[in-house]
Amino acid sequence: MSVSSAAPILASLNALAGGLFLLSAFAMIATRQTRGCLLLFIYQSLLLAASAFLLAGEYDSWHLAGVGAVNLVSKPIIIPWILRRTLTAEVYTRREIDQVLNIPTSLTIALLLAILAYFLTVPILGAVAEPYRSANVPIGLAGLLLGAYTLAVRREAVPMLIGILAMENGAFFAGIALSRELPLIVELAAASDGLILVFVTGVLVRTIQRRIGSTRVGALATLREAEPLREDEAA
Repeated sequence: MSVSSAAPILASLNALAGGLFLLSAFAMIATRQTRGCLLLFIYQSLLLAASAFLLAGEYDSWHLAGVGAVNLVSKPIIIPWILRRTLTAEVYTRREIDQVLNIPTSLTIALLLAILAYFLTVPILGAVAEPYRSANVPIGLAGLLLGAYTLAVRREAVPMLIGILAMENGAFFAGIALSRELPLIVELAAASDGLILVFVTGVLVRTIQRRIGSTRVGALATLREAEPLREDEAA
């Protein structure tokens, strides 16, 4: 089967991957468990890699195949491994994540953000050439907005970090459709930055959790430096 004859099938599979990608972003908002957020991020990253491979086959681009390979290794495998190695088991076994808004309200706002993303991308798709018009752009922008919303409403450090990573997934999901010949070195640099961010954040969260027994970001704002002892107290 030639590339041209397989293109409609690959485009349909890519649209399916995009729909599942968007559903994972909604599910990430609905879940209240740290482990659930991490699993959904893994599924979302796998769908991002699948979309890159499908677009690589549709447009015969080895750059996109390289992007898919980097994402397949770094996000679903290395990042979860780093988090599990740097964080304590207590962070994962915690049943619920503190959140500013309840789940029904959050899902309603998420739906409005997804609709907003669609209308924002209409002029963008109208300005680009026909081969670059793809469902990846509105879905990717929606994923970015939903990741930002997850970051805004969560109070725990690890789910907030996953929200940042979800934003990156959304940006790349849209970017692979608009910049299909992006040099692989750019993707490698972005992946290494993400790994460093996860490692540093994991170490900090683990240390903070051991010191004060909480990973709530709001609790960190109340920390104060201990006042030095006076000479008579030291004696």
